[in-house]
Amino acid sequence: MNSRWFWHGVYALVLLALALAIYAASRTVDYTWRWDRVPDYIVAYEDVDLRSTLTGIVEISDGQVDIIGTQDAAATETFGDLDEVLVEDGDYVFDGDVIGTRSGWRIGPLTWGLVVTLQLSILALLFAVPIGLLAGLGRVSTNPAARNLAATYVELIRGTPLLVQIFIFYFFVGTVLSLSRMTAGVAALAVFTGAYIAEIVRAGIESIPKGQMEAARSLGMSYGQAMRHVILPQAMRRTLPPMAGQLINLIKDSSLVSVIAITDLTKAGREVVNSTFSPFEVWFTVAAMYLVLTAGLSLLIRRFELRLARSDG
Repeated sequence: MNSRWFWHGVYALVLLALALAIYAASRTVDYTWRWDRVPDYIVAYEDVDLRSTLTGIVEISDGQVDIIGTQDAAATETFGDLDEVLVEDGDYVFDGDVIGTRSGWRIGPLTWGLVVTLQLSILALLFAVPIGLLAGLGRVSTNPAARNLAATYVELIRGTPLLVQIFIFYFFVGTVLSLSRMTAGVAALAVFTGAYIAEIVRAGIESIPKGQMEAARSLGMSYGQAMRHVILPQAMRRTLPPMAGQLINLIKDSSLVSVIAITDLTKAGREVVNSTFSPFEVWFTVAAMYLVLTAGLSLLIRRFELRLARSDG
């Protein structure tokens, strides 16, 4: 027990030494740290201007502002719960004019970037799983054509950088099929992740003893029936934890789609840096947001693996 606490203490000292080294290094840099700017780009409480979308006459009653359209008499627009009204009854306003302000919490660009990163990752995973499952089955297929096609796909995708694949999907495939940036980014991530999932599926299937396939075939099952009812249920149970781990890698890989102007967390970070001229604070914050997200998923995956291990025992 004493030895265990000793090594925990060594771990804490190493972390403390690293923190002090980073702090000392930051003091040697001729840079003015402005951490006070960062929270506003995560979430902020501020006044929001509410603008008219009509051209018309203002009518104010009981604190409620109505815009009666003059170009279209049936068109009206209502503004309620305004903290400050900037027009008066009878005013003539145009489309885009500020009617009033309303205070409230606003989600900042870094938080929106994090939401887009999650959307990209989840959508890509939803497509990557069936792609990887089909390719993984092809890798262990007895059909030479299916096996060779799956192997070619896996080796081609795993043997080329994701950044290059994103450019190919956006500039070539996206142009041919008229894909949006978001669709091209999701497709590139799905195809890339599918190749790794295929290897996970292949390893899961090959981890099942061959005697189980032979026993299923001896009971009169076809190869497909044996694979569907006997082999795959066991293999998928074993591959769920590494597939969940692949989601973490996918979240980190999704940062590369910022090169095709998708405003994920990484691109949002670049935009904030351009407006604040605070690169160190912003990139440390972006890294921390990625870390919180992936660390939380890692903890959930670890608990899931322990639960599976207990159920197998």
